[in-house]
Amino acid sequence: MPTRARSRRHYSLIAAAVILLLGGFAAITTGTASAAGPLISQGRPATASSTEDATMAAANAVDGNAATRWSSAFSTPQWIQVDLGGTAAIDQVVLNWEAAYASAFQLQVSTNGTTWTNIYSTTTGSGGVQTLAVSGTGRYVRMNATAKATAWGVSLWEFQVFGNTTTGACGTGNAAQGRPATASSAENATMAAAYAVDGNAATRWSSVFSDPQWIQVDLGSSLTVCQVVLTWEAAYASAFQIQVSANGSTWTNVYSTTTGTGGTQTLNVSGTGRYVRMNGTARATPYGYSLWELAVRTTGSGPTTPPPSTPPPSTPPPGGFWGDTASIPPAQNVVMLKILNRTNGRYPDSQVFWSYNGQTRSIAEQPYFDMPVNTAGRMYFYLGSPNSQYWDFIEFTVGPSVFNGNTTRVDGFGLKLAMRLRAHDGYDVAVGEDQATFAEDRAATFQRFINEMPAEFDHLAQIQAPYRIPSPGHSPQFQAGGQYQNYLSGYASSVGFPASTTDIFGCAGPLANNPSMCAGLNRHVAHLPQSQWGNASLYYQTAPANYYSRFWHDHAIDKLSYGFPYDDYADQSSFVSRGNPQWLLIAVGW
Repeated sequence: MPTRARSRRHYSLIAAAVILLLGGFAAITTGTASAAGPLISQGRPATASSTEDATMAAANAVDGNAATRWSSAFSTPQWIQVDLGGTAAIDQVVLNWEAAYASAFQLQVSTNGTTWTNIYSTTTGSGGVQTLAVSGTGRYVRMNATAKATAWGVSLWEFQVFGNTTTGACGTGNAAQGRPATASSAENATMAAAYAVDGNAATRWSSVFSDPQWIQVDLGSSLTVCQVVLTWEAAYASAFQIQVSANGSTWTNVYSTTTGTGGTQTLNVSGTGRYVRMNGTARATPYGYSLWELAVRTTGSGPTTPPPSTPPPSTPPPGGFWGDTASIPPAQNVVMLKILNRTNGRYPDSQVFWSYNGQTRSIAEQPYFDMPVNTAGRMYFYLGSPNSQYWDFIEFTVGPSVFNGNTTRVDGFGLKLAMRLRAHDGYDVAVGEDQATFAEDRAATFQRFINEMPAEFDHLAQIQAPYRIPSPGHSPQFQAGGQYQNYLSGYASSVGFPASTTDIFGCAGPLANNPSMCAGLNRHVAHLPQSQWGNASLYYQTAPANYYSRFWHDHAIDKLSYGFPYDDYADQSSFVSRGNPQWLLIAVGW
């Protein structure tokens, strides 16, 4: 590979640092640090206007590691922002600059990530470590650099925000809806616990005809519960308790009555826990206990304590990577989808979003979706916010009794995704990124891509980092007039099939209706006898080839991926199809 210009900057900055040390310069501190609140930015989602390369992503500035950093492109303005997860009163910001610092910048706060208010501004930035006493309220905090002090960009070892999260009024959303629910018993299979948290007023949970009985819901994380709404069927409880628990074993009462009235009971409570339970101790009728709906309201939207400096390894969920499948409710339409948070602690369920056909929900609000018939659809996924730059999608066509779908890298990589389809006949197949890829950090995946690519493909992990790795057909360098415009065209001509490099990557133009030739050119087997074009052991062995596609195959479940439009030739794609589907799990990773 060619030597990168980055090396020259690296050594010049080391030299500058040595000069500063020899000259006896100390870190510069601005403002006072007295009475600052706790650190609330560490480990929170961070984004930036740009990054110098994939190893210098915004997340590095809030990871608590003084050896990693964010660095921008070599221009201004540039910004980095952190999402605190909820509204906070901010009293101090500490900027730990690398040698490439901002000479003019503002610290800004926002409630929505769009409209910003300055809480600090300077045109005489000094670099080093700046400890800035500020006063402001917001969910998002941004350092907005308008002038840089060096020829490089702006770079922070750490971007630290101190303050206190504030607790808002009782929310109106239902934190229980779509969450896993269990019960002491069910009258029959059509009245399972899940029906009390499905948002459907026509379905219900009903227990067997005895005392005591309970139903509980797992909110996914510890939340402050402010209200519980019980919508009873005629078989209600005359005596019951509302209880919360951190672990699902030890319970604390937040409400208790021996004069239950039935109907719809809206109960104002105060407690914190991951699990919420209605514990019925006396029935008002000869029947059991039955709820049309169990709704839970909460306050606040972020953690009550700062997250650790590095997200801890996730505790494997029941059932391993794919979690518990026994509690997935049956589909009323064609197939029940369940979206899984596999971001390794980087984002809470409240910041993992899915979007389909005009509906957008976090999986804390609704992890399940009952998929109806559709002729062609996409479900999008976002991390951080519903309009985040961290996004990706799956594709599908759903018939009255069949699911057809796939993950895809045809346009590019945005998020790690995997699907597992289960049918009523026992068919059970998974596709998408493999679990080793899910387990590693996003920056490591970008760097792995660079490490495994020939030089022509390296830039794909840099031009849109840290958000996306575009497919080569979407890179100007492979398009007409670009440095690599002839990368595949010569090979195509050598086998008697003239086509441009972008048409080969995109299976377009003369290849639009020729799947075998398009696949043969991308995989570099078009020069072999056609009888060998289906032999996967021969693919990508010699340049030129679509090494972008090879990367996603190498890091996919069973080596199956959609790296270009006709990657399904010879059954190499991540396409799955089955009649009478039962459920589809979709894992979303960082």
